[in-house]
Amino acid sequence: MVNQSWLKLHPEDNLLVALRDLPAGEVITSGERTVTLSKEIKAKHKLAERDFAEGDKLYLYGVLVGKALEAIPSGGLIHTGNVVHAAETYQAKQGETHWEAPDVSRWQDRHFMGYHRKDGSVGTANYWLIIPLVFCENRNVETIREAMVDQLGYGRKEVRTVDISSLIKAYQAGADEATLRGIDPLAGKQENEKDQRVFPNVDGIKFLTHDGGCGGTRQDAQVLCELLAGYITNPNVAGATVLSLGCQNAQIPLLQAALSKRGAAGEKPVIYLEQQQSRSERDFIAEAVKKTFLALTKANHCTRAPAPLSALTLGLECGGSDGFSGLSANPVLGQVSDWLAALNGKPVLAEFPELNGVEQSLINRCRTPELAEKFAGLMRAYSDAAEAVGSGFKNNPSPGNIRDGLITDAMKSAGAARKGGTGPVADVLDYAEPVTQPGLNLLCTPGNDVESTTGLAGSGCNLIVFTTGLGTPTGNPIVPVIKMSSNTSLANRMSDIIDFDAGPVITGASSIEERAAQLLEFLVDVASGRQTTAAQRLGQDDFIPWKRGVSL
Repeated sequence: MVNQSWLKLHPEDNLLVALRDLPAGEVITSGERTVTLSKEIKAKHKLAERDFAEGDKLYLYGVLVGKALEAIPSGGLIHTGNVVHAAETYQAKQGETHWEAPDVSRWQDRHFMGYHRKDGSVGTANYWLIIPLVFCENRNVETIREAMVDQLGYGRKEVRTVDISSLIKAYQAGADEATLRGIDPLAGKQENEKDQRVFPNVDGIKFLTHDGGCGGTRQDAQVLCELLAGYITNPNVAGATVLSLGCQNAQIPLLQAALSKRGAAGEKPVIYLEQQQSRSERDFIAEAVKKTFLALTKANHCTRAPAPLSALTLGLECGGSDGFSGLSANPVLGQVSDWLAALNGKPVLAEFPELNGVEQSLINRCRTPELAEKFAGLMRAYSDAAEAVGSGFKNNPSPGNIRDGLITDAMKSAGAARKGGTGPVADVLDYAEPVTQPGLNLLCTPGNDVESTTGLAGSGCNLIVFTTGLGTPTGNPIVPVIKMSSNTSLANRMSDIIDFDAGPVITGASSIEERAAQLLEFLVDVASGRQTTAAQRLGQDDFIPWKRGVSL
């Protein structure tokens, strides 16, 4: 890739990728073809390697990603006006699954410092949860947050919100509009030193407010309880305080049954409180605070100890993707995924709408025909549900994706799937099912960033890597989310939210394997608590349960 201005990703491709802005008139030689650009092609976008007639198939990453809507000349820009989404159909598993695992001798004896749980899992953090079973309890949860977080030393150490006190003072003193315009609300930002934690071995109290639990379908309540059970049993969690109103669909026994299914009944302390059985709201909140405080004194006994890298369950996520995501950040993460799988760790690839067009490849990688059938069934059911409401996977790319070179869903998917590396598929999971099998897992979630990361944490991931080409402030309440940029320009422009830059792969300054090794080292530091992520520092605790309606 060194010194190249364009790239052909696969021998079967008939599209080329611009690695920098290519001016009109530039001549490109691809094999025996000479391509002259009639117009400027922006970096990240695709151009035709040859002349296309209407209806011709377009290939990228070696897979079908679209069809020409009209004649496109050699060197022409590929855009939504001349190309439509198209993807290959898929069928039953073909052939045997073979994989030559990569050499992981350099990582074999590496450890991270984690929190060991009774069930054998290991956390990269140690949190206590406050969970409402229904949206009616959200206000009580917020009251508990106000009562406990700052006083226990869990307030955000660095103030990053704007300070309008200078504006207020100037306005009250009679300042005119011109004076007010000249005041910088960031000028007075200072470090806000909080007291040290009362419980130094508890990383924080997290609050999972949501708008579910009642008023929707019974299936929504069931899925919500399965998801909440996943959060309670996540290795990053010490225990939970659960607030119930009493009359909602998501009843306490429903959550307890979900916990029991996971073999977790009695494994972790869970405090259940029902407001309709309390004397008053004030007493209800006081009881929740006191019981939680007492539970934290015990959670504080757990300390970090060495754990093998096989104890990592790594969520593979992308969002705000661009035309470089599939060239740098995603394959870098895919290399880490392969190393982790070879170490008997558990990489987890989610976002099923963004696997459209690469289904057959993943089906063939499934270890058994039964897993292949389950994956195909989940994909078809999801696609059918989208089609039934007049949508479809073809509608997945966002305006930002399209603006930065991801024109069709199949094009986006072909790059997104590279996060999963090349290893065999060890298990296929529906939303909120727990990850149990070492090796690559496929988890059915939407492509929506927060709904997907919420699902990854609920299935047991103790780390998440989130690749992005455009930038996104997404985080998770209980799982460290490492944000990796596909290009250095983004890493520099949004340095406050980006943790790791894969951009050197695009410029040729680093190989995929070199950057992947650096990423894995960074993950070990995050898992050990030696590094905090930008999302953690910014308090980005995003939690949105999927209601199983159509969400792309």
